[in-house]
Amino acid sequence: MNSHQPRDQHVRSADGTRLVVRRTGSGDPVVLVHGSGGGLHSWATVADRLGPRYEVWLPARRGYGPSDVPSGIKSFQEETADLTAVLRAASESAGLPVHLVGASYGATLALHTAAAEPRDLRSLAVFEPPLFAAGPRIAALLDRYRAAFERDDDRAMAAVLNDVTRVPAEIVAAFAAAAGDRTPDPVEARRAALGWLHDLEALAQDDTDLARWSSITVPTLLMRGADTWEPMPSTMDALANAIPRARNVSWPGQSHFVTATAPALVADTLRQFFAEVSA
Repeated sequence: MNSHQPRDQHVRSADGTRLVVRRTGSGDPVVLVHGSGGGLHSWATVADRLGPRYEVWLPARRGYGPSDVPSGIKSFQEETADLTAVLRAASESAGLPVHLVGASYGATLALHTAAAEPRDLRSLAVFEPPLFAAGPRIAALLDRYRAAFERDDDRAMAAVLNDVTRVPAEIVAAFAAAAGDRTPDPVEARRAALGWLHDLEALAQDDTDLARWSSITVPTLLMRGADTWEPMPSTMDALANAIPRARNVSWPGQSHFVTATAPALVADTLRQFFAEVSA
């Protein structure tokens, strides 16, 4: 089989949850963790650019098809166990420690995993984890979102998610204008909505204490878009203070959507970081 052709496999988490992981490329192992509303496709354009030098693992997180959907309330503890299982599989397959990369919610999960289970890690790179979106404020929004989800009210669900992410109204309007009359595939939209529901469950149980990330000792890269709205810039500054040895990169003209709008920029930054920590 051509190693650069994507191939899917299953990884079992500690509690038996079946995770589907897409693998592509060859070389040192890299695990890319998607954010809320994402899936196997989320990092595809970045993975294509890493594939010639790295074996890239793209897991669909718990709650996102084709991986299993949790039967109860999801937590970061469960997802950390999931990601640990993926890291172990990638490390054992290559016989090498793993470069772990997460974006948005996936970056928050990567931080949890690096703090709790760093054994299989070579490095950590996180892009704009929404660490401000946690605790009681999210618990209240979760209740609103669950009610909207149960009545299949897309507009109400979107309104809640805007409150969670604090996207400025002008950006929301720009996205709506760009979409025009296009409507998303209803099956895919429902799958993403269900994943968001479970992510909100985990965020509602989490907290906003950034000092806990000071326990992370693997080489760490903090990535951000220079144009991302508050409170993300303040959050990234605080995270940089919590992990004082972390490296920082800020991309001018980019925002929270850089993995989609400038995948070559992201891939180039990651390649440089991986080379530096592996030297």
